[in-house]
Parts: sequence; C-alpha cells; structure tokens
Amino acid sequence: MTIVQLEYIVAVDTWRHFATAAENCFVTQPTLSMQIQKMEEELDVKIFDRSKQPVVPTEAGIEIIEQARVIIAERNNLLESIQRKKRTVMGELRIGIIPTLAPYLLPLFVQPFTKKYPEVRLVVHEMMTELMIARLREGKIDAGILVTPLQEPGIKELVLFYEELMVYVSKKNKVYQKTYVLPQDIDPNKLWLLEEGHCFRSQIANLCELQKMSKESTQFDYEAGSIETLRRMVEMNDGITIIPELATLDMPAKQAQLIRHFKKPAPMREVSLVVHRNFVKKSLIDVLKQEILATIPDKVVKNKANNVIGIEA
Repeated sequence: MTIVQLEYIVAVDTWRHFATAAENCFVTQPTLSMQIQKMEEELDVKIFDRSKQPVVPTEAGIEIIEQARVIIAERNNLLESIQRKKRTVMGELRIGIIPTLAPYLLPLFVQPFTKKYPEVRLVVHEMMTELMIARLREGKIDAGILVTPLQEPGIKELVLFYEELMVYVSKKNKVYQKTYVLPQDIDPNKLWLLEEGHCFRSQIANLCELQKMSKESTQFDYEAGSIETLRRMVEMNDGITIIPELATLDMPAKQAQLIRHFKKPAPMREVSLVVHRNFVKKSLIDVLKQEILATIPDKVVKNKANNVIGIEA
C-alpha cells in the first residue's frame, strides 16, 4: 500500500468518477484504476462499487477512505512542519472567495502576496458560501474568504476584519437628505437587492427587517448579480441599496456623494478566513492571513465587533 494509492482512492471518493479523479491526479485512467485494483487485491476487499453511477464506496471502502484521509493529512502535516523549520514558504494554495468580497479584496492582497512569496501558486475561485463549505469538506479548496459567523460543524473561522455596511442612495430618494440613516428610514419598495444565494442579501434583509415587510408589486422587479450592478441601478433610478465598506474605496467623488452612514453603532459584517478543522498547509494559511491584514485600510482594521449583522435569514 502506498501514499499514491491512498491519494487515488480519496480522489475517486471526492469526484465519484474514475476519469475525473485521474484527470485531477494528473495520471491516465488506466493507471489510476490499476493502482486502486492492486490496493483492493492487497486488502482483499472492494473499495468501490463500480456498478453504480456515480461511483460510490462500499461499506468497507468508506472506512478505508476515511483512514486514508487521516494518513494523507498527517503526511502533509509532517511536510508542513519540515518546511516551517526550513523557513520556506512554497506550494499551492487553493482559495474560495464570495462575489461580494472578490472585486474589492483580491486587488489589495494578491499582487503583494505573489511578489513576496514567488514559490507559492495562488489559485482563487469565486463561489457562493454554500458551495465553498462543500468544497472545503471535500478537500477541493484549502481555505475560504467569506462572511461569518457560519456555525458550520467542522469549519474553523479565523476572523480577519469587520466591514461597515453603508447606504448608497439616489439623489431622488428622500434618504439622500439625511446625514445618518436608521434602518426604518429605508423604504423596502425602493431597495435594490442581490439575487437569492448571496449571504449579503440575507444580511440586508436582517438589517432592514424585510422578512417582516411585504414589498408592493411593481412593474419592474429585478435582483442584481453584483454590487456594481446595484450601484448603477441606484444611480439611474429613485433607489437605495446597502454596500460594504471595501466597495467604497477609490470611489469617484460623484459616486461618493451618494454614500450615507447608518447611525451609530453602524452595522458591520464579519469577514473571516475559514478552513476545515483537519486543514493542512498551516504555514501558507498563516502568511495569507498576515498579507490580507497588511493590505487592509487602517480604518477597516480598526472596526470593532459591534452590531455584527447575521447572515441567517
């Protein structure tokens, strides 16, 4: 039995397809299948039920694969420990990030990170929270950057910073005349929202207590896929939306005039780096966290954990 064979059975369990598993292990399917068959012969047990599509592990296979994941994790921990002693930072780091953070956070830290750690390959995927948690559990990504708290079993949250939620309002809207805004000042019938599936939508709903209100039927009903689209819709219509603090960085003066703050304590969203409880690549995760915090504006870093808005609807 070899580490390579253990990696192959974990890959098949992850992807539930021999060809896809082989592709992700950078070997041919016959090579992967032959190695798994050798392992099954050595153990005298079938690990996968190949008669089913997608492929599923047998009852005995489930236990073997679980142990394989533990062995691989321990091997990776050993390699990480050796790298730390050598004071080298290298390898591949696969990260997931939610769409309401990606356009504003990635430009801040990616270039400084890759310049400082040229031997690290940074692979970033933009995805929704639910998919990110699934990918973490499957081992398809090493870490995620998203909004917390999640209260997900087996997921460890490393808080990065707190981001103020701000009002972005059309000059045609009565809220534009206010210096500070209360949630009850916002007319839900004028409020532009992200489409279902975005955790930021849930936060806005909780902040404005939209679940307690019924929006009037209008001639045009639209849910945006990005914060930038929301901004444009507000600018062109008598509308209002909520945007996160990082989205206001480097905003032209004309658009900055449309920003209003909530009355203190201002609502915040908690942004964290999340990993699986059995995560490896600890040194890479540590330097990633350090580099993100080093590039965040001081005002954001100094925000306190006051009035954090939950993401549960």
